[in-house]
Amino acid sequence: MKLSIALLLTAGSATAFAPSSLVQSSYSRHLNLATKSVFCKHSALCMSAAEANVAESAAIAEKDTDTTTSEFPPILQELREVAMRLHTREQAPREGKAEEPQKPAEPYVPTQADYLQFLVDSYVVYVALEEIVNEVDALALFRNSGLERTQALETDIAYMCERFDLQRPDAGKAGSMYAAQLKNMIKSDEDVPEFMCHYYNFYFAHLAGGRMIGKQMSKLLLDGEALEFYKWGENVNGMKDTVKGQIEELAKGWNRQERDSCIDATAAAFMGGGGINGYLYGRNPH
Repeated sequence: MKLSIALLLTAGSATAFAPSSLVQSSYSRHLNLATKSVFCKHSALCMSAAEANVAESAAIAEKDTDTTTSEFPPILQELREVAMRLHTREQAPREGKAEEPQKPAEPYVPTQADYLQFLVDSYVVYVALEEIVNEVDALALFRNSGLERTQALETDIAYMCERFDLQRPDAGKAGSMYAAQLKNMIKSDEDVPEFMCHYYNFYFAHLAGGRMIGKQMSKLLLDGEALEFYKWGENVNGMKDTVKGQIEELAKGWNRQERDSCIDATAAAFMGGGGINGYLYGRNPH
């Protein structure tokens, strides 16, 4: 059973955050080069989440094109165009421009301890995101959106520790560094566009490809049980549409330089999320 799931993970992966050589070269300007070792260049978890994110982004662009009266295209459309160039041809056949990474000889089979570390690192990043949204007046629109994940993750982390007799680990390097990066990002309202790229990519990658990861981990590690992390209630599509509309509303007030600040953060956002996914394919020690 584990082998069959591992083969599934090889065919289908977690990269709404799929860093490639293009992403890495861009990201090195934003974060210390030493962090490259924790990000997923050679993920055994690569396709299905990326495909889901492509479909999600395409739907966003199509839906929003006719609803924005700005002199610029919808910001989510601009973000999508950049994100597609950071995918490989295999992930995004029409738009991908990144080199195909070398696939591992043997797919890595994650353990309950790997999954727990993934949840803990995800938790510290969501804590950082929620704290920033609650502290910065310009981001008040995004408070209590329904997409928040910290309480669900607290429940799941406690459950994993109890069920599998595991001790709660400290946050690892990937989560700690990304959370710190986010907290240091916001110095004034001028930094909001850059932050919004990270906010959008982290929350919506989880809503797209992240759900595929959850299903795969559930089959492999939890006897089919779904964690609270992957539950949003019946109105999740309505919540998504509301937040997308709020992002577009916020971006209407941005000039070209501010929009570019948001778009140019895409590679860094992919790398931040991809580092945490690394716990699920054996690239991050813990």
